[in-house]
Amino acid sequence: MTVLDPTLDRERAFFKKGAEYVIGCDEVGRGAIAGPVAVGLSVIDSTVRTIPTGLRDSKLVSEKKRDTLEPAARSWSLFSAVGLATPQEIDEIGITRALGLAGRRALQALVEAGVELGGSVVLLDGSHDWLNPALTTRVRVQTQVKADRDCGSVAAASVIAKVHRDRLLIAAHEDRPLYEWAGNKGYGSAGHLAAIAEFGSTDYHRQTWLKTPDLALFELE
Repeated sequence: MTVLDPTLDRERAFFKKGAEYVIGCDEVGRGAIAGPVAVGLSVIDSTVRTIPTGLRDSKLVSEKKRDTLEPAARSWSLFSAVGLATPQEIDEIGITRALGLAGRRALQALVEAGVELGGSVVLLDGSHDWLNPALTTRVRVQTQVKADRDCGSVAAASVIAKVHRDRLLIAAHEDRPLYEWAGNKGYGSAGHLAAIAEFGSTDYHRQTWLKTPDLALFELE
């Protein structure tokens, strides 16, 4: 099946309606059993005309390719940020609220960098706005299914978030190699599940998720 490159068509439609910035937003790590959930943001304005060569949704390119695309995605973005929610926070408040918390932290980083959210549209991958319930002041959110595949700003956000989170899991692997996090990135691979069964879980695991009867549901992203 031919995979089309993302475009800026949706972003340009928002600029025509007066948006100052479009903030592409995507999450990574929702279905993992270990490690944080990450929300990436990529900010562009109407001066942006082209997309970095090869930029696609992070799930559609190899890890090696993502590592080369990530600096290009960051330099292409006027601003970018990644927010995290820890495994403990996921256990305490649930994954949907944890996504909002991570998104709030990423937005705060943009505000501190000088981004005016009042004139922005957040283009969020998916069909559900999990961001605004976490905010004290609402932002304009437009959801779109497959935005990470079809929209340049969201594809950039997905790559930025994915590489950031992957590097955290690779670093954690150095301390606890039994769980093979450098390879599975916290998802429920056979080796990961076998290590939990033999050695138990760690504080880097989402404890409430390990109580799920069928851990095979948590597959590699």
